[in-house]
Amino acid sequence: GGNSGSPVLNAKGELIGVNFDRAFEATINDYAWDQSYSRSIAVDIRYVLWNVEKVGEAGFLLEEMGIPKSN
Repeated sequence: GGNSGSPVLNAKGELIGVNFDRAFEATINDYAWDQSYSRSIAVDIRYVLWNVEKVGEAGFLLEEMGIPKSN
């Protein structure tokens, strides 16, 4: 563990998601890192922002951060 909440960036350095978990098979990496098992699970940042605005009813936070509202 330790990577939950880390940003996921594209090749341009743009935020595209948030890491929140890893594949079960990747738990071996706590003891011996192996590239063939290392897999992270992320959520698309657009879904996170939609949830903040629509589900959490906290669109005002997005406004404060200068993030445009979704449709």
